[in-house]
Amino acid sequence: MSNSDFYRIRRLPPYVFAEVNAMKARARLAGEDIIDLGMGNPDQPTPPHIVAKLVETAQDPRAHRYSVSKGIPGLRRAHAAYYARRFGVELDPETETIVTLGSKEGLANLAQAITSPGDIILVPNPSYPIHPYGFIMAGASIRHLPIGEGEDFLANLRRAVKHAVPTPLALVLCFPSNPTAQVVDLDFYAEIVDFCRFHKIWILSDLAYSEIYFDDAPPPSILQVPGAREIAIEFTSMSKTYSMPGWRVGFAAGNRTLVGALARIKSYLDYGAFTPVQVAAVAALNGPQDCVREVRELYRQRRDVLIQGLAAAGWDVPSPPASMFAWAPIPPRYRELGSLGFSKLLLRKAGVAVSPGIGFGEYGDGHVRLALVENVQRIRQATRNVKAFLQAEDALPEPPTQKNASMAGAS
Repeated sequence: MSNSDFYRIRRLPPYVFAEVNAMKARARLAGEDIIDLGMGNPDQPTPPHIVAKLVETAQDPRAHRYSVSKGIPGLRRAHAAYYARRFGVELDPETETIVTLGSKEGLANLAQAITSPGDIILVPNPSYPIHPYGFIMAGASIRHLPIGEGEDFLANLRRAVKHAVPTPLALVLCFPSNPTAQVVDLDFYAEIVDFCRFHKIWILSDLAYSEIYFDDAPPPSILQVPGAREIAIEFTSMSKTYSMPGWRVGFAAGNRTLVGALARIKSYLDYGAFTPVQVAAVAALNGPQDCVREVRELYRQRRDVLIQGLAAAGWDVPSPPASMFAWAPIPPRYRELGSLGFSKLLLRKAGVAVSPGIGFGEYGDGHVRLALVENVQRIRQATRNVKAFLQAEDALPEPPTQKNASMAGAS
């Protein structure tokens, strides 16, 4: 017997990123210098005042006991205060916000809480893998909504609901988007809320990149829309905003029924994050926010160096307005390779690791995702390597590889 005999494992496709990761590991073992723009893993240290609060609290033995599954009251109040000052949204810390072990855990556990086998879930494609696969593991059927350049998402949503039987249970949204970096405004959210309220469809909004933006107008929250809390819940994270990815602190906020369902499931599964981690998260939210502005500016600088360097290399990549990713269309002469084949070629010929777009859904196969997780000097080197690869006389496409079906699992 193998793990493929298990029902939920059978529903998960092969891990597309594993092929690139294995190639990367072999190259590094052979002594090659690989510049890794693949995984969205923030490289900056957590700000010192947050670490200091963790250390201080961890020295108190009383903080070593079980914590609170839905989050300590002080952290839920701090999260509600963040929504009030950032979005003008007033939340009840007791019933409308909950602490999660990262937004990924919150999304997956909410899927378990609300899904019955056969329920239809509407998910953008391409999308962060937990958005469809959290529900697939819970037994749902996924309807993919194409999103991105040339797509009318609202028209695709209306068409999907019109032809769905039964009516979909929920719609997943993620703006700023991972992987595409697309942003939307409040008018977009207002149309979505009106439509989903009419059809009694829950909305699950992933706002993990709320503070990583480069335009003057910060990304809005769907909870700013009147009536949104009747049907919507929103997930946020400390990982990117405060460079705290390994701390695993996130939140869900909004509709009381959905927050309550998530709290009920979590009460059976965990006792919450280590209390000193939660206390440090309070210090992050309530403390000085210079560190947030600094990390935003850091990503802006890296973005500009990457986009300008790729343009000089002959690779026209749109400049992302938000997030820590660039969504890069595969150069025309390599498109027949598909995103996985092109990613392998880029790793082998240029020493640059990227994420193949197929890992985010079939509609992502014409792109690769580049993460802004190396310093400016390394990014400059990456663009020089890419330029040499693209301009080399022998850098011709290999025979097209067989394109993979939709794959799962990235960060």
